[in-house]
Amino acid sequence: MPMDTIGRFMAALDPDQRAAIGAKPRAEQQQLAAAWERELEADDELDTLDELSPPAAEAEAARRVLHREAG
Repeated sequence: MPMDTIGRFMAALDPDQRAAIGAKPRAEQQQLAAAWERELEADDELDTLDELSPPAAEAEAARRVLHREAG
């Protein structure tokens, strides 16, 4: 299992998103991964989801971060 922030973030993405983010510069990947970690830490709903399914919480946080970046 990936232990660095970028690796964990990439693992939370679906395969299409993973390929798109993997093609971005490392600095941009780091920014997205940092935003993803902040999302996981700050959102109480994700805390509850994390208790039920950590991978689902991580995937939801990744989806939210990418949605904000696209919007």
